[in-house]
Amino acid sequence: MSTEPTRFQILSLDGGGIKGLYSAAVLAKIEDDLRINVADHFDLIVGASTGGIIALGLGAGFQPREIVHFYVSHGPTIFPTKLWYKRLGCLWSRKYPQDPLKKALQDCFGEKRLADCMKRLVIPSYNLDKDEVYLFKTRHHPRLTRDWKEPLWKVALATSAAPTFFPACRDVDCIRLIDGGVWANNPTMVGIVEAVSMLGVPLDAISVLSLGTTNPVANKLNSLDNGGLWQWRKTAIDVALRGQSHGVQGQAQHLLGKERVTRIDPQVPDRLFELDKLNEERLLSEAAHASRHFSPDFAAKFKPHIAAPFHSIDFSK
Repeated sequence: MSTEPTRFQILSLDGGGIKGLYSAAVLAKIEDDLRINVADHFDLIVGASTGGIIALGLGAGFQPREIVHFYVSHGPTIFPTKLWYKRLGCLWSRKYPQDPLKKALQDCFGEKRLADCMKRLVIPSYNLDKDEVYLFKTRHHPRLTRDWKEPLWKVALATSAAPTFFPACRDVDCIRLIDGGVWANNPTMVGIVEAVSMLGVPLDAISVLSLGTTNPVANKLNSLDNGGLWQWRKTAIDVALRGQSHGVQGQAQHLLGKERVTRIDPQVPDRLFELDKLNEERLLSEAAHASRHFSPDFAAKFKPHIAAPFHSIDFSK
């Protein structure tokens, strides 16, 4: 299904737990600065994990400031502070129960389904049983005949079911789905592949805004050089996620050119922000700083393009 656009803009939203507050706040500040609806300027939105929740919110018509409110109001309930001796159980079981996150998502999205979204969306998850990727998509291609029926809260729960933090999500056809960030924490390439392979968009028409959730600068100890499981226990996952993200960024730039892939992911001190600890004032401060510098670039690079209205394919015809 070729659309042959002269310009096709993708918004890509990283995973990062409660740090999604930063991403939502950046978008909210851009809207305030430029007096726009930021989603109007993107033809496709992709998001993994917490970025998937933001993407679903934008697709459902929520303003970024409403998504900011979601994180601030529900964050402490989803990620409650625990006493140290209760955290010992996390060695053998998930860190947090699923019910508070599920209820927050149900309260937020209600009965809305993917079919109700006003933007094209791709939301990564992972099928633990089949050991393969699982992508939720709006009805933007004739081949996509199933996902449109899914409630948004189920899609959000599936993409954010981070291993060790939450249980696997079994709410979609009883499939064991976990966090899409395990393979696409920076989902930029997911968006580019979708645009080219499913929508027939030429590479030279694509521009991407890739929004991270802050980039901690950590010193890698010399003990890792010859380290085993003990030395790598706290570092391996971080290195894998960061390496994946940097690799995706490089691939996207090679395909599209550096000038058409804009990445916002400021470096911050290590452990300033955690995936499960709400540091509201500092996250909002970082978002205000980043958006202050980026708003003029957004106005120049992304604001001139208004995405064509998206209408889900009607399979009843």
